[in-house]
Amino acid sequence: MAIRIVLADDHALVRKGIRSLLEKLDNIEIVGEASEGREALELSKTHQPDIVFMDITMPGLNGLEAITRMKKECPTARVIMLSMHAREEYFQQALEYGAAGYLLKDADWMELELAIRTVMRGETYLTPTVAKYAVDAYRLRKEGDQGPLACLSSRQKEILQLIAEGYANKEIAQRLNLSPRTVETHRAELMERLNIRDVPGLVKLALRAGLIKPGQ
Repeated sequence: MAIRIVLADDHALVRKGIRSLLEKLDNIEIVGEASEGREALELSKTHQPDIVFMDITMPGLNGLEAITRMKKECPTARVIMLSMHAREEYFQQALEYGAAGYLLKDADWMELELAIRTVMRGETYLTPTVAKYAVDAYRLRKEGDQGPLACLSSRQKEILQLIAEGYANKEIAQRLNLSPRTVETHRAELMERLNIRDVPGLVKLALRAGLIKPGQ
């Protein structure tokens, strides 16, 4: 049977490029494309794909938080993170959140096929550029080095991203189906935990943690 795939990236040209590479492979069926994390999650719930290629940094709901929800709602889907970054902190976070693979966006069709076959066997795939750092990253993770957002809940991380993207409390409340007071409470708690008192400080942290892209 064909391996069913969902592509999630906020750049249409990236999705088109990956689709063109996947179409060179046998027994591959692309069942959906998404431009942001929530859309990827809904498509995955609908189509129950075998693999989701997921960009780390997307608007609304980033790829890492999308993995957390997908593990609950689409437990059979294997997520391969797509990234432009070979830096250690990025793939460390991806593995921590439960990604089955980590692939750079400049991969060729042969590496795409290798990644697909690897994760379909139940193994973890790391692109060769970052694989040499995997052992050190695993050790750091075990020692508790989980980055600046380790003290936040999943909901607080989601609200932090939306604040950094420029949404007001009422807009965040509408997007997340929460009351404005609940959003305000989460906002106050995450500022307290992060010891940050203004929005520019939150934006800088979100950039450093990879929740948003420069210029977003």
